[in-house]
Amino acid sequence: MNNHDRLLGILEEGSSDYVSGEEISRRLSVSRTAIWKQINKLRELGYNIDASSRRGYRLISRPDRLEVSKLADLLTTQSFGQRIIVLDSTVSTQQDAMRLAEEDAPEGTVVLAEEQTAGRGRQGRKWYSPRGKGIWMSIVLRPTQPLAFTPQLTLLTGVAVCRAIRRLTGVEAGIKWPNDLLIHGRKVSGILLESATEDQRVRYCIAGVGIDVNLNKEDYPEELSHVGTSLKIEAGLEIDRTALIAAVLEEMELLNKLYAEQGFQPIAMLWEALSVTMNRSVRAHTGQGISVEGTAVGLDPSGALVIETNQGERIQVISGDIQL
Repeated sequence: MNNHDRLLGILEEGSSDYVSGEEISRRLSVSRTAIWKQINKLRELGYNIDASSRRGYRLISRPDRLEVSKLADLLTTQSFGQRIIVLDSTVSTQQDAMRLAEEDAPEGTVVLAEEQTAGRGRQGRKWYSPRGKGIWMSIVLRPTQPLAFTPQLTLLTGVAVCRAIRRLTGVEAGIKWPNDLLIHGRKVSGILLESATEDQRVRYCIAGVGIDVNLNKEDYPEELSHVGTSLKIEAGLEIDRTALIAAVLEEMELLNKLYAEQGFQPIAMLWEALSVTMNRSVRAHTGQGISVEGTAVGLDPSGALVIETNQGERIQVISGDIQL
């Protein structure tokens, strides 16, 4: 056991009492300066430690850490979440899930991380993923539908995440096509779907889900402070990340079963009911560099957004970004 773990053990022994720096120094055989450095490292990991010049150190609270056993106890699913990997830190859960998919990991395999050092969003954008504050998760999917219909899975995942957030927190998140969840116009979650194909067949898809759960306003970097929000900010209280993960996986399994049995139409209806895009004036910037303005009037059978222009023309936007 290293000094980091021994220090934490000493603080946990003291429970709600202060432990003097002199006692810690004696028990660890290190200087007061070394203790201070270790205290700061524990704080970086999410431990709330009070320091008093006269009384010493006191452990106030421990970080909310994800544990496989706790998540497994909450799950009622048959396949989603039956294999769970929790990482302390990773470059990107998408990369980890892809590796597992290549090794024939079954559908519903989940990779979670306390932090991502290079989380990814759509079109190569970075996804801010601070330690212990959110849900950074990737799920292995093994769809059987034709390659052209894989965008439907992005919308399905958005519905699952939105329903889980509403059910667990009571916060009325809404979906902006194709993959953002907004609360009062600010982004709280994003979804990234990546596929591996062979001979026009989908070998697997990885559904990446990022949810800002317990970030405070001061946690956001300057460039995100005016566009992002968290469930904690909107609900006014801490959210149980483990319970929310379980809710998302349960919704994913339920909607995937519905999708397999009845196709995309019921998913599209659920999406439209939760959408903040429908019947709104929008400007779409397509992947081909074309700009389209009009009113979002629905989804076509493939999952593309249908925009009716001021001239009455209906245009299908398959990929791209929209502004409300």
